[in-house]
Amino acid sequence: MSVMAGAETKEVSYRRAKLWQIILYSMNALIGMSMYSLIGMASYSASIGYGIATVLVGYILTGTRIFDAVTDPMLAFLYDRINTRFGKIRILMIAGWVIEAGSVLFMFNFASSKGHGAGTFILIYIVYIVGYTICNMTALTIPPLMTNDPKQRPKLGVWQTVFNYLVPVTLTIVLNVVLLPKFGGTYNQQFLSAAAYICVGVSFIGLLAVCLAVREYDIPENFAGLEKNRDHLRLRDMVDVLKHNHPLQCYIASAASDKIAQQAASQAIVTTLMYGILIGDMGMATMLSMVSMLPSILFAAFGAKYAGKYGNKETIVTWTKLCLVITAVIIVFLSVIDTRNIASMGPSMIIYVILDMLLNGTKMCVTMGDTAFLSDVVDYELDRSGKFIPAVVTGTYSLIDKLVSAFSATIAAAGVAMIGYTTAMPQPGDALTPSVFWMCIFLRYGLAVCGWIVTLISMRFCELDKAAMVKVQENIQKRKTKLNDGEAA
Repeated sequence: MSVMAGAETKEVSYRRAKLWQIILYSMNALIGMSMYSLIGMASYSASIGYGIATVLVGYILTGTRIFDAVTDPMLAFLYDRINTRFGKIRILMIAGWVIEAGSVLFMFNFASSKGHGAGTFILIYIVYIVGYTICNMTALTIPPLMTNDPKQRPKLGVWQTVFNYLVPVTLTIVLNVVLLPKFGGTYNQQFLSAAAYICVGVSFIGLLAVCLAVREYDIPENFAGLEKNRDHLRLRDMVDVLKHNHPLQCYIASAASDKIAQQAASQAIVTTLMYGILIGDMGMATMLSMVSMLPSILFAAFGAKYAGKYGNKETIVTWTKLCLVITAVIIVFLSVIDTRNIASMGPSMIIYVILDMLLNGTKMCVTMGDTAFLSDVVDYELDRSGKFIPAVVTGTYSLIDKLVSAFSATIAAAGVAMIGYTTAMPQPGDALTPSVFWMCIFLRYGLAVCGWIVTLISMRFCELDKAAMVKVQENIQKRKTKLNDGEAA
């Protein structure tokens, strides 16, 4: 599929969002990250407020993750059927937030330490997942509505990156440095209740920002698609999307393989292997995350500009290749030095910090391509089937992604069990044996390499490059014009 370079400006009239709308939409991170920070303390609430044993908490949280995956595609049916004169985005966002905020207030405050047991906690957590799904999945459908300009779409990811870094860092300081000492420096009921009010308040600001950002786009005609008369969504429509939307298949293979590697590497036991045993300094993990914040944002801006120029598929491929190269250099570097020297202020530390920053930066550029590519897939489906069903596309991807990535903790646990940690978890200061070294390298870097190889293979067979997207937008524009002319006649 080839298109002349001038076709992008001569034949396609792109819609563009205003900068303030992009910034306000990106403040969705205030909802997601504040709730994420709060729900990360759910195990403490389960133990302190409901008397649930630690082992049982693990089973409960694992089971609810599976339920979380199942609810994602179910939202598509709700999304399809809500169509008022006030649109659907704001209604769903507000409804989801009310359910989500109400459930965490009950979980951490109203029902906590009131004599309730595991059944109450599980019920509240399930309600929270329903609200989270409605809010989060609805937010994912907003970018295709706001802009279809290939140069602007990646820029949404830049502002999302800024807020995704700033919000959790700010909340960590507020909760752990300012609030926690006021309640004796321990996770008790009073601290959890106060933390819940703060996080819900922050998320409410994000809700107002998103609703204001989408006001111009949240109108019924923007969800009509390219068919004059369209029936409500049916299950076979979802099956059809997964079966015949080839770019979505490629995206699922690419993103899910990267996600499972990323989540396995972020497990606490892998962090302990890397920084507590290989390097011998757990503080290095926090230091690196702070140091890499600004470079990652700069990389995100550069990655968005690159995606606008060369297309989202090309962005994913190019920066994935760079990720592979940098990771190979890191593996070789760690295998030829004494890794304990990294913790000292010397050349080894400088080299490792630079390599880690470069790797995080290139990953961020891949993320810019990924984020915008999902919007491209939504438009591809509109061109292919004539149906604007963003919730089906995002929900189908999210279902498979969450089911696959749910095995990340199992992979990490099985890995450390293979090297002898069968009855106890790795602890900082444990002996650095060859088996510990290479298992750590595999879990932290090797799985990522496997995921990136899958990405390159899947993108090789994906036809949705920049030229193809121009053609997609041309087709959509022509069909909309023809439909509108027919209705006018």
